[in-house]
Amino acid sequence: MLNHKDIEKRPIKELVSGNYVFAAVLHYFGISFFQYEQSSLQDVCEKHRIKPKQLIHELESWAIRKEPSQEELFLRPIEVLVAYLKKKHYYFLRQELPFLSNMIAGIQVPEKEYSSILADLRILFPLFVDDFIHHIHEEESRVFNRIELLHNIEEGEFILKDSVKILEQSPIASLADAHEVHDDEMEGIRKLTNNYFLPENAPVSMKVLYNELQVFEKELIIHAQIEDGLLFPKAIELEKDVLRNVRKKISEN
Repeated sequence: MLNHKDIEKRPIKELVSGNYVFAAVLHYFGISFFQYEQSSLQDVCEKHRIKPKQLIHELESWAIRKEPSQEELFLRPIEVLVAYLKKKHYYFLRQELPFLSNMIAGIQVPEKEYSSILADLRILFPLFVDDFIHHIHEEESRVFNRIELLHNIEEGEFILKDSVKILEQSPIASLADAHEVHDDEMEGIRKLTNNYFLPENAPVSMKVLYNELQVFEKELIIHAQIEDGLLFPKAIELEKDVLRNVRKKISEN
């Protein structure tokens, strides 16, 4: 449990330096930490009409969050897996990407070497965001909708003749082959940031930015592993079962 009184009096820069998650929580409340580095948490909360205890409670909640392991997800039905991936997509789009974009656009540093990197990131990162959003929308409209369609066929919502036609069009295996891990732009960001390396005396705002970029990349890698290693194999098996059952019903008629 955090000491609320002690934290409220400390400057934002000190709090964020001690725990980078503070920066994300502040963003969640609409506060850009890099604009208030010298202000106390209490002063910032008063300015934005937020109760410090509410913000600290949110920080504590974030600290104990735990993602399910791939082993746990493997044991779940495909409907749970799709729901989990949709939730992660929403989190990426509503929290992670806006947080990163806000830092890249708003951080101002006097050091030329960092301001030059930020200038390049302001060109490169929006291109990655556009590509990533397109990837998510395509995945949900094609893969997730295909899985939902398989469930509809399984529940008898289509006549057998139509079911066969649907099953023969855009099979999951072809969608899996076309599935791409969108890491090219992150590779460019890794090179630009020298694999997210910063010297000890680098500005706190840059340390937070590099850390969050690295965390985001790791999340994308895990996300892609779950899709490629769990979602598609489960979907392919579901499709095979549905097709097998449809053909069995046709032969029985």
